[in-house]
Amino acid sequence: MALGTLDTDVFTWVVEHRVGWLDPVFVALSVVGYAGVVWIALAVVLALVARRPLLTVTALTAGCVWAADLLTMGLKPVIDRPRPFGTISDADPLLGGTLGSSLPSGHAATSFAGAVVLAYLFRRGLLLFFVLAVAIAFSRVYIGVHYPADVLAGAALGAAVSFAALALLRFRRRTSAVPPRSEAAPPSG
Repeated sequence: MALGTLDTDVFTWVVEHRVGWLDPVFVALSVVGYAGVVWIALAVVLALVARRPLLTVTALTAGCVWAADLLTMGLKPVIDRPRPFGTISDADPLLGGTLGSSLPSGHAATSFAGAVVLAYLFRRGLLLFFVLAVAIAFSRVYIGVHYPADVLAGAALGAAVSFAALALLRFRRRTSAVPPRSEAAPPSG
């Protein structure tokens, strides 16, 4: 079975097995996930509650989330995969207002970028951050606007952006902690 067929089959199965009372929950999760704003708001609240540097926490989170979002917006026209509702007649999206093509999912990218950076900054919330990220990412399949592969690609991209940013930050801290060498000649003895 080809990946495209599996992807379409899983998408169709999810859409055909929606549960009416869950529809507004997944629509709300999808709305909350737009532009990754939920992650930046969480960063502000958590920084205030934990008495961490507000500007640092918020800027790091926003930088990772929006970098992931910009990458997805740049990749969408290059990959140009049609949205499921454009190719599957039974897709029946629960929410409109999608931007660009389908692959990768911007919601998944921003959610996993946000979850990774917040889990790094606030380790106690790791499980909750990833549950929220998975829920937002899955909501895009549930409401009928992304294939599962779009979501997986977006999640991987978002996580990679945050891991790269955090590695760069740690590298920078390590190299700036090394005392500078003296330019003077060693003492003669």
